[in-house]
Amino acid sequence: MFLKGYLMLGEKRRMWLKQFKIAIVQKDIEHLEKLLDNLPKIADTKEIEEALYLLDEAKKIMQNLKDTTAASMVQMKKNIDFLNSTEAKKTAKFDVTS
Repeated sequence: MFLKGYLMLGEKRRMWLKQFKIAIVQKDIEHLEKLLDNLPKIADTKEIEEALYLLDEAKKIMQNLKDTTAASMVQMKKNIDFLNSTEAKKTAKFDVTS
């Protein structure tokens, strides 16, 4: 019974690592977050090294996404400023003399 539980635990860790790899390749941020919330306890040295490498890759993906989002926001701000500068000035006065 103990051996069966131990083997199932090992299978869960391997499945987690496999799903984590897939999420990294697909750059699926939501799935990465979900997997990171359910991080299993890993005891095997080889699995720990693999998990560390995968976590580093996930960090790079998140940083790249953050940088891309920041650049997009800066570009959008520039576009909005440009559109606002080319818009005709509106007068707030109400002319009743004509």
